[in-house]
Amino acid sequence: MTDPMSAEAPETAAEPGASATRVRLRDFSKSLPMSLLKAREAVMRHFRASLRRFGITEQQWRVLRALTAVESIEISQLAEVTFLLPPSLSRILKDLDERGLILRRASDTDMRRGLVSISPQGLELIERAGVDSEEIYGEITGRFGAERLTLLHALLRELVDCLDGAAIGTSVEDDTAVAPGAGKRRGRPRKAPDEAGGGSARSGKPAPGRPRISPSGRTDR
Repeated sequence: MTDPMSAEAPETAAEPGASATRVRLRDFSKSLPMSLLKAREAVMRHFRASLRRFGITEQQWRVLRALTAVESIEISQLAEVTFLLPPSLSRILKDLDERGLILRRASDTDMRRGLVSISPQGLELIERAGVDSEEIYGEITGRFGAERLTLLHALLRELVDCLDGAAIGTSVEDDTAVAPGAGKRRGRPRKAPDEAGGGSARSGKPAPGRPRISPSGRTDR
């Protein structure tokens, strides 16, 4: 007698246009975007209390950190290097401007193009908040290990570099990205200051000469 539990299920007719084989998605725990988001959250939760003490949000800090790396920058380019949508950046700049943390002006060559730079008050805020930031970075380094942290930075840069260009499975024309500027840029992504310090903001001051971020170059806390 045939065991009904072991009998094969009868084949059903495939729907028109249906794939012959069903794609098996990897386990959710192995989703690369989710792993990166979990890592970012694990890091950023240690900085939020410090940011609140100085009355700034994560996105505002990101903008101020980016501005320490340049003399001035076009607003459209700032949206690109901070991975902020233009409407969000516009609101952030308005608040920072009202608090005197940034300076805004029109381009000397094109009055329609706005330029933004960090103000002396903004640099002073970076200086004070940077003390907390570096203490937290030191604790993170102690827990994770300096060599492993350096390796992680290198691997993340390699990941960004190898995935640069048109999105996989699309043509350059179809590569319309969610993040501002993504899919439009050419060459290497722009370098960004670390989310919560590091780089030139360790001292709270810009790097010598405060070089401009090049149009072909990319810059969270």
